[in-house]
Amino acid sequence: MRQNHYATKQLENPPQRRAQGQNQVSRKMSDWNFSRTLLTAFCLLGLTAASGPESKTKDVVLKIGIVQRFGEQPTAKLQLEPSKGDRLKLRFKTGNREQTLVTQNPLKLEIAMQALPQPAVDEVLVLGTYRTFETAEDSAQHWRSQGIEVEIAQPERWQVWAKRDVYNTPLLRRLLLQGLQGSSQNTAYLDTKISPKLPRVSWVINGKHYSRNNVKISTDKNLIRVNKTDKPENARLYAGQMNLQPNAYGTYTLVNEVPLETYLRGVVPYEIGTNAPTASVEAQAILARTYVLRNVRRFAVDNYQLCADTHCQVYYGLNGVAPNTDRAIAATKGMVLTYQNQLVDALYSSTNGGVTASFSDIWNGEDRPYLKPVVDASINIWDLSRQNLADENNFQKFISLQKGFNESDWDLFRWRKETSIEDITKGLQKFLQVKKSPYSKFKTIQAMAVLKRSDSGRILELAVKTDIGVFTLHKDEVRSAFAAPISTLFYIQPLNKGKSSLWGYAFIGGGFGHGVGLSQTGAQNLAKLGWSSPKILQFYYPGTQIKILSNEIQP
Repeated sequence: MRQNHYATKQLENPPQRRAQGQNQVSRKMSDWNFSRTLLTAFCLLGLTAASGPESKTKDVVLKIGIVQRFGEQPTAKLQLEPSKGDRLKLRFKTGNREQTLVTQNPLKLEIAMQALPQPAVDEVLVLGTYRTFETAEDSAQHWRSQGIEVEIAQPERWQVWAKRDVYNTPLLRRLLLQGLQGSSQNTAYLDTKISPKLPRVSWVINGKHYSRNNVKISTDKNLIRVNKTDKPENARLYAGQMNLQPNAYGTYTLVNEVPLETYLRGVVPYEIGTNAPTASVEAQAILARTYVLRNVRRFAVDNYQLCADTHCQVYYGLNGVAPNTDRAIAATKGMVLTYQNQLVDALYSSTNGGVTASFSDIWNGEDRPYLKPVVDASINIWDLSRQNLADENNFQKFISLQKGFNESDWDLFRWRKETSIEDITKGLQKFLQVKKSPYSKFKTIQAMAVLKRSDSGRILELAVKTDIGVFTLHKDEVRSAFAAPISTLFYIQPLNKGKSSLWGYAFIGGGFGHGVGLSQTGAQNLAKLGWSSPKILQFYYPGTQIKILSNEIQP
């Protein structure tokens, strides 16, 4: 099940997942770019206007980065091999001539650090660093509205860059930076790397050594095993073709070209688990299909569409396929979730702590009318209209409730974590350094306090008083700044532990992940109560409709 952006396996179910509006110019640019991308995907589907559930579709081929930054570590290795009785076909260019090599043996890819005649200089102007794509995209729209061309990248954290092919000289980048600093927008900085060596991919086939930046790898059976370790049991089986290609960071990405419905076979088991009740698995399949079609723009800077971890959706290939999840995918083939004939922003998380969040509770940007606070219970346990969770007293009373919710039986429905002031200080300093904040130079924390909550109880502003001043953390920054909270649905208590001075803080809260949209654990409980997948989706996304994908459905 999903824990949002940093996942480890929990229980038997695997991993899980903008409040200023943009001006009209920004929205139109973003909408146009997004529409163009998604309409391209629709064209690939070969769709005609749907007349109902019998409408036929062809499967779109997706480009998923399954190994995103190969070569970041000089010792990195990859092994690709065909299934038994099959063979690998490698296609690449030597000069202007395309060459094809065939082998039944595994293909081993390694990194060789190539010394350069003179050091290579790689420089980008970073306009901001963010925890999530959603926040980065809102920032990108803000910059575009000011006439600055940008692109979204993910060298590690999500970043917004001044577009490299526009600001393509040191002078242009410095002039832009100077202009931004003059207007007090001081989050921008130049990231300049000088490298005497660069990673080059190296591989051997049929006794010959090769080094090519772009290689297409396929098999007759359309199946390839990929292993990032020396242990055979860690190999993952993928359908489709593999492309090894350079990315925007001087390293390489292994991209899996895979049909949409086959891709879902490698997503649904890892997102909700193979033993989940049928209705919840069907709901997950519809959401996963909707999510990928709405998010094909994420990695345009690297020439692929989606990643394979919890920054997107967990996609681990065909190792985990199961009859239960395959039946749910087949039963919902072509189905997507829509609002007013548009694909919804199909966000979901592991567990929400008893109440779902609005989009703007977590990220900057416009709210979605179908993503709003819903008490996650099948009975009337809390009335948000009378007991608003923006009120601190109401919120703490809500968090004290343990029973009656759809998620009550899960360990992370409620949690308490204590952290020393020393550990809080170290984590916060590291977070601020990544953001290039002037407050990263603070030495001591004197106090912390929640200043503002949303109607769903999520922290919107948390103030930190330090020896060099007071600064405020906003929304999902809170989870990046501190190690303890695994959602923004919490309150803090100062702890002395018998000392005269502050020992640290207790973080007391609920939920695991951002809490927007469907709760995977909540959906399973509703399915056990006999709810159908349409009813579950309507509960978490009020006012939406399930439709067969067609040209009538807009981005």
